[in-house]
Amino acid sequence: MFKLPFEWLLGLRYIRAKRRNGFISFISMSSMIGIALGVMALITVMSIMNGFQHELRERILGMTAHLTLSDNHHNLANWPALYEMSKQHPRVLGAAPNIMEQGMLSQGERVKGVMIRGVLPEYESEVSSIEDNMITGSLSDLTAKGYGVVLGMELAQSLGVSVGDSVTLIAPQGAVSPVGMLPRIKRLTVTGLFRAGMHEYDSGMAIIHLEDAATIFRYRDQTVSGLQLKIDDLFKVYEVRRDYIVSFNDQFLIRDWTQQHANFFKAIQMEKRMMFIVLALIIMVAAFNIVSTMVMVVTDKQKDIAVLRTIGASPMSIQAIFIIQGLIIGIIGAYLGMVGGVVLSLNIHVIIPFIEQLFGFQFFPADVYYISEVPSKLDWSDVWAVSGLAFVLTLLATLYPAWRASRIQPAEALRYE
Repeated sequence: MFKLPFEWLLGLRYIRAKRRNGFISFISMSSMIGIALGVMALITVMSIMNGFQHELRERILGMTAHLTLSDNHHNLANWPALYEMSKQHPRVLGAAPNIMEQGMLSQGERVKGVMIRGVLPEYESEVSSIEDNMITGSLSDLTAKGYGVVLGMELAQSLGVSVGDSVTLIAPQGAVSPVGMLPRIKRLTVTGLFRAGMHEYDSGMAIIHLEDAATIFRYRDQTVSGLQLKIDDLFKVYEVRRDYIVSFNDQFLIRDWTQQHANFFKAIQMEKRMMFIVLALIIMVAAFNIVSTMVMVVTDKQKDIAVLRTIGASPMSIQAIFIIQGLIIGIIGAYLGMVGGVVLSLNIHVIIPFIEQLFGFQFFPADVYYISEVPSKLDWSDVWAVSGLAFVLTLLATLYPAWRASRIQPAEALRYE
């Protein structure tokens, strides 16, 4: 039958036994609760940050591709040949050409500067989720020479138009006339509305057929702004980009989603790290409470320590007893916090609406923020990292009191007994 070493038995006994000093018990309990709250808060906040990062990445990449090929002048000639070549890569799931230009849309006295995106509906579904974000109409309603346009929902509302109405597109590429440069003007019919969930797209993007865009912006035959690619794993985009650079011998300008939105995602990652550091201070404060608890325990148990030393316990054994006692406090607190954090993170979609309904307000109003709901994405690596941090801080907090206990001399402790 397996027997625990006496250091473990004494450490567990000190935890279970009723102490004569109730204040020590109170500090021990507060330290345990502090560690649990710190771990729970940190896991929950990290999950919410992961959720925001995931949601924003999905919404951004739902409207743009993982990888874009263009030439150094941002005009790509003979795109069908490049389309066939690019799809030979084993990680590429789809490809689609597009034309990206700036223009203005007007309706009556309302004018909005927009990004005009020319697409081929039959190809676009391979690289983006625009079709899934359609509120009214479909991308297939865009036909060559039909001069239809699909607008973001917020853009349509700001212009005061809906499906079936007409808007005027003003392109900066104009024609020379005796009175100077005149912009090109084309009447477009609204055939559909989409909502991507990103203000940048919903209020500033208009989608037309690729051939219509080529005509309006004077692109030569089979010339586009770029070729967009979608790969099977967006986190492997660097490898695909490297393969294309080698294959095409630097003939094309190749940009991936991490470069196009680098500052945005770096800001999110930096914010996540700072939140981790700030909330880790809660765990650190609770761990320092363990120091004061253990110091008082050592003072209270001086006679017991002296007796143990007298019957043959080594300084290392005495040190191990109090390290075990402190670690048990920290481990219980970290475990309770981990369970609470995981449960809270997995049910944040239920808890937040309940709080909003109870107090009658919204954390993220839809008219202000990109995301109107609080997302949560539990990452188990974060759970283990936070729990490991709590364990390490607890271990460090027990070292000095345990070392002080091991330095107690039996004769000094028992002098007045």
